[in-house]
Amino acid sequence: MARLQEREHGEGSAGVHPSRRSPIDLVHLCRQTAGNTALESEVLGLLVIQIERVRPVIETACESERKRLAHALKGASRNLGAFCLADAAEHLEQAPADQAAMAALLEELENTGRFAREMTAG
Repeated sequence: MARLQEREHGEGSAGVHPSRRSPIDLVHLCRQTAGNTALESEVLGLLVIQIERVRPVIETACESERKRLAHALKGASRNLGAFCLADAAEHLEQAPADQAAMAALLEELENTGRFAREMTAG
């Protein structure tokens, strides 16, 4: 079961899929958008908006709100290929009071947001 999840979510597969080393797996994103670069830019822009909205509120949110925000972020991130962000969101969803999980999510929000902004700026 763990190996199936690794293949589905990209964990442990950076050697097989080098694009998964970046904050967003661009090969996955391309597949999800059928190679439509305008659509890629649009969904990356939406991800940036979601990150910018979540970032300032998730730290001070109550546990149930953290779980809700993390769940929504997890789904959006997996769909776009932001697997590290999705995994960090999933960990916080499972343990909303865990400060290490919060710190990891904040770091991934920063990394993924920066990467997505760079991708849409050009």
